Amino acid sequence: MKRTDPSIAWGGSCSGADLTRDKTVLRRQLLGLRKALTGATRDAACESIGRHLLDWQAGSGTATLAVYWPIRGEPDLAAAYRQLVMRGVQLALPIVSGPATPLTFAAWTPGQPMTPDTFGVPVPAAPQRLLMPDAILIPCVGISAQRYRLGYGGGMYDRTLALLRSVPAIGIAFDCARTEFAAAPHDIRLQALITENGIDDSA
Repeated sequence: MKRTDPSIAWGGSCSGADLTRDKTVLRRQLLGLRKALTGATRDAACESIGRHLLDWQAGSGTATLAVYWPIRGEPDLAAAYRQLVMRGVQLALPIVSGPATPLTFAAWTPGQPMTPDTFGVPVPAAPQRLLMPDAILIPCVGISAQRYRLGYGGGMYDRTLALLRSVPAIGIAFDCARTEFAAAPHDIRLQALITENGIDDSA
């Protein structure tokens, strides 16, 4: 099922962009497109993604949700996170334990003390209570029509999802992240994608 919201109209579509299929170059181009979203356009898109996330959570009944701290222009869903907590949803943030290890997830509530990890990304300050999420939100640099994700190239989410195949992975992206590329054998298809234009959870 695909649900779309026409309320957000882009000033310019990236569907016609000349994007190469080389992942390194494609990643750089997509990051450039994301960085170009500024001001009211970005704010409106983040607000719309947040609304769709709240709708998805209400429909799924997810009680423990792994979210993300936005970096490098990723959609900022702080307002939606606060509303999820008000609903009684337990949030968690990913923790990087090592360069070639899967992520773990630490319980988190907006406003609690934070500390930077080895990459400078804020994570809950020690002591950390680790938990197993019911679903994982994953920010996407790029996303294919088959819902394969293009990330930053570190493989941390790939290693994590390979171990947690029963845990739904929900992609989060601006709609201009839609693109096409050849999926690698280790790539895992996301269960759903949420953009400012709706929720794509088609079979």
